[in-house]
Amino acid sequence: MFENIQNVTVIGSGTMGNGICHVFAQAGFKVNMMDINQAALDKALVTIGKNMDRQIAKAAMTEEAKAQALANIITYTDMASAVKEADLVIEAATENIDLKLKIFTQLDEFAPAKAILASNTSSISLTRIASHTKRQGRVIGMHFMNPVPVMKLVEIINGYATDDDVTKTIHGLSAYIGKVPCVVNDFPGFISNRILMPLINEAILALQEGVAGVAEIDTIMKLGMAHPMGPLQLADFIGLDTCFSIMNVLHMGFGNQKYAPATTLANMVQAGFLGVKSGEGFYKYTPGSKELVVSSRFKS
Repeated sequence: MFENIQNVTVIGSGTMGNGICHVFAQAGFKVNMMDINQAALDKALVTIGKNMDRQIAKAAMTEEAKAQALANIITYTDMASAVKEADLVIEAATENIDLKLKIFTQLDEFAPAKAILASNTSSISLTRIASHTKRQGRVIGMHFMNPVPVMKLVEIINGYATDDDVTKTIHGLSAYIGKVPCVVNDFPGFISNRILMPLINEAILALQEGVAGVAEIDTIMKLGMAHPMGPLQLADFIGLDTCFSIMNVLHMGFGNQKYAPATTLANMVQAGFLGVKSGEGFYKYTPGSKELVVSSRFKS
């Protein structure tokens, strides 16, 4: 079903975008990586190369395969040029509804009529995104997990009007690139974040109410529930701004107060404590250090 997908364009070269480019290029696809900033594209290529070096060190890739994969990637700063021959376009921009709607309006104009338009959104309605195109049946969600080269899941989200053959194509394609596809329907947060984000938010509420400290909450969830990472540390890795954004999507989408973001989460985002990306969230992150140090703001 996916044999007609040969040319893939990825919009966005950040953590998710460059990871998606990595897996498709490694699988032999011709990949156009598009961003508005050439410096960001250059940085993304360096990141992809370093991540492939890790695979080489683990004997999961050869030097020759790395060279071929990198040769499969071409960078663009102009969207029209990047998507003009695309069979599949995957949008991996910031989780901002206005930005995504703008991008999909442009993609609908510039991409070939046959092209499937996919979004890596983690919470925003695919039906709403598709409504800003004239090809609603060819719009679908491909929610990859971070880090993309490592994590196996692709959460495939059907919009209200997504064609069955598009879903089958993306399902087969996801399996071909070494992922495990799971198809869900279009509700706020889908499955992954509808379950994960309230868990993270509840951990923040427990911290806010003084039930336990940062280290205690994470240790209990790791050792008691066999989670590989505690919810507060995970929130730092995801980005507290992203967590806040998704909780707002859930809150507005369901109209239920149980999804309201914790005040502590809102305050941290407002103050710029976003987790790993800003150097401090629930923990403090020092470049080159692997020690997990709780932020002084949460120490008794």
